[in-house]
Amino acid sequence: MAATDNPTILSECRTALQNVMKEVTGITAVNTVTDRYLNIALHDIHQERWWWAEAFGRLELHADYTTGTVSIALATRTTVTGSSTLWNTAVTGMGFNNARAGGKMTFAGAADVYPVASVASDTSLTLGEPCITAAALTAVSYSYYEDEYALPADFDDEHGVMDAINFPEHREIRVLPSHEFYRWYPRNSTAGTPRHATIIHLGPSGSVARRPRVVFAPPPTDLMTIPFRYYTTSLARSSAGVGQENMTANADEPIVPRRWRYGLILKAAEHWARDRKNDARAGEYKGQYETLMLRARASSDAADNRPKIEPRIGGYWPGGNRRGRRPRYVTGTEFEDLRR
Repeated sequence: MAATDNPTILSECRTALQNVMKEVTGITAVNTVTDRYLNIALHDIHQERWWWAEAFGRLELHADYTTGTVSIALATRTTVTGSSTLWNTAVTGMGFNNARAGGKMTFAGAADVYPVASVASDTSLTLGEPCITAAALTAVSYSYYEDEYALPADFDDEHGVMDAINFPEHREIRVLPSHEFYRWYPRNSTAGTPRHATIIHLGPSGSVARRPRVVFAPPPTDLMTIPFRYYTTSLARSSAGVGQENMTANADEPIVPRRWRYGLILKAAEHWARDRKNDARAGEYKGQYETLMLRARASSDAADNRPKIEPRIGGYWPGGNRRGRRPRYVTGTEFEDLRR
């Protein structure tokens, strides 16, 4: 892009920030410091929920599986042997099997829930915990179900889902705080039509990355697809359009719209001046940033859901007191309902 354009990519934002801070450009060590402040500012800006950080996801909920019977010996309480079961067989056209690691099972109508650690074949799987039973189970009924589903890798667990998760039939699933969810569903062992959900976080596995999950209650009995909206942690894009949390390459772009992108420079300058103990300059940059972003907060388009009061035909109702016209002043709730 031209040097006179509004800063767009990382290299242009870097130069703009160095000019604001009166730093020499083209020095590797200075570039490293500059990039760090730009990424700090990028994450600081997105402590607030911005419309441009919205993303869309879809969850495929799995039906429960109860075909056949199972047996568990007391000597091997984690080994489940099935009869007439098809645990390792794919559900037609769906790309996942009837049972898989991470699912849950109950046996013989009991409420105790056991996690599935692995599935070896159509008739053999291993539990993550020993089955607690006084006697061996022989050819008893069982229920396999899945109530826990992985959320997108870029799911912002601080801001979470933006709205209620919905069925295609527009039936709402209310998202509850985890403590309230588990007070209502301590075991969550009876499948049905999901009515509530909560967000949980599993501990890191193989990396330091968080593993957000959504848990549904009751667990689903049918296949269903659930769309939902959330805030993304991919605050930058590479030149190939790949989402990432930080800007690292010269051609990377922040997801902040171009018209508000100079706010990134001002927020980074605020942090930089503050670290230099120059509170006066930090306050100036903060004020400029707030002025710019106030306009960003007030921006709207035709699809904006904020209510507006718009006069008819360029002003109040014309001829309000003429015969056959509606009166200029009315009683009732028309004004409050924004129907005037």
